[in-house]
Amino acid sequence: MDERDFELLAVLSETRNITKAAELLYVTQSSLSKRISAINEELDTTIILRSRNGIVFTPDGEIVLERVLKAAAELKTMREMINASKGYICGSLNAGISVNYALYLFPDILIAYRNMYPHVNTHITTEHSRKLYTQLIEGKIEVAILRGEYPWNGNKILIERENVCAIYHEQYKDQPLKSIPYLGRKTDIAFEREIVQWLRENDLAPESRGIHVDSITTCVEMVNRKIGWAIVPDICLNGFKGIIKPLVFGNGEPFVRSTYIMYSDAVAKLPQVKAFIGVIRNFKKE
Repeated sequence: MDERDFELLAVLSETRNITKAAELLYVTQSSLSKRISAINEELDTTIILRSRNGIVFTPDGEIVLERVLKAAAELKTMREMINASKGYICGSLNAGISVNYALYLFPDILIAYRNMYPHVNTHITTEHSRKLYTQLIEGKIEVAILRGEYPWNGNKILIERENVCAIYHEQYKDQPLKSIPYLGRKTDIAFEREIVQWLRENDLAPESRGIHVDSITTCVEMVNRKIGWAIVPDICLNGFKGIIKPLVFGNGEPFVRSTYIMYSDAVAKLPQVKAFIGVIRNFKKE
C-alpha cells in the first residue's frame, strides 16, 4: 500500500460509493475495483462489502481505515514540519469560508494571500457556517470564517460586525411594511430565530405562502425589481439603490451579524495558517 491507497480509502469512507469515489479520484470504476482487490490480497482479508446502497467497511476494513488515516495525518505533519524549515512559507492551507463572506469579501483576501505566499497549496471550501463549524470540529478544515455565534474553545477573532437591515424599493418608502410582500430566504437557524424575533416585536407576520428564496443575491435582486421587502445583512448591499433601514430590537440593541475567524492552538503554529490569519487581520484594520 502507498499514499494513493490512503487517499482511495479516505474517499471511499467519505462517499461510501464506488462510482462517486472513482469520479473524485479521476479513475475508472474498474481500476478502482482492481486496486481494492490488490489491497485485499496484500492484507489477506476483505476490507469492504458492496450492496445496492453502496459499500460498507468490514471489521478488518475499519481497522485498516483507522490506521491509514492516522498514517496519512502523520505524513502530512512531517511534510509541514519540513516545509516550515525552508526559507519561504509553503505547505497546505485548508480553510472553510462562509458562503456570503466568500461571495462578497473573501476574493480580495484570497488574492492578497496568494500574491504574498504563492508556494502555499491553498484549499478553500465554501459552505454554510453550520456545516463548516462541524467540519472544523472534526478536523476536516484547519481554519474557518463563520458568520453567527458558535461556541469554540480555540482561537476566535471577530473580523466583521455588520448591521442587519430592512431593504425595499424607493417606490414603497411611504408605505408600512405590512402592506408590502415579505421576501424570506434560507439562512442558518440562529439567524432565522433572530429575524423571527424582530418580526414579532414589530407585529409583522410573513405569509406562510409568501415568497422564499435560497440566495441572498436573489433576495436583493427581487427587492430591486419591486417584488417586496427583505431582511438582510449589509454585507450584500454595496451598490444597492433602494431604502436601507438598520434594525433594532425591542430592548434597544442593534440587530447585527458577526463574522469570526476560528482555529485551534495546534494549527496556529503552522506558518501558512499564521500568514493567512495575518492577511485577514490586515484587511480587518483597513
